[in-house]
Amino acid sequence: MPFLFKEEPENYSFDAFVKDGKATWTGVKNPVAQRNLRSVRKGDLVFYYHTGKEKAIVGIAKAAAHAYPDPKDKTGRAYVVDLVPVKKLKRPVTLAAVKADKRFAAFPLTRIPRLSVMPVSEAEWASLMAMSESA
Repeated sequence: MPFLFKEEPENYSFDAFVKDGKATWTGVKNPVAQRNLRSVRKGDLVFYYHTGKEKAIVGIAKAAAHAYPDPKDKTGRAYVVDLVPVKKLKRPVTLAAVKADKRFAAFPLTRIPRLSVMPVSEAEWASLMAMSESA
């Protein structure tokens, strides 16, 4: 299942992620976002979304392994996942463009904008990829 993960570009941009070559996605506190994160499996694709001023999907990552318990969380409830970069999108897909498209009326990005980890349906993934390829 594909996902969308959000990050402040000032905190950890997609370019910094590409330079590092791998990252462990940590710090997710919201219970719904944690539930989504726990369901990530090795090989799942992830849209990398820049929050803040950009508000756009800018790249694609892939889960290097299944989500696993955060070794730093003493409660054992928090999970993390290791990601590797796949590619930068040809053209970022802005939140404004997503909100303007009726195909995304039920998409969590438009309905629950503060959620940091969310599932993306196969149809939504295909539409977002097409949007990133168009001029």
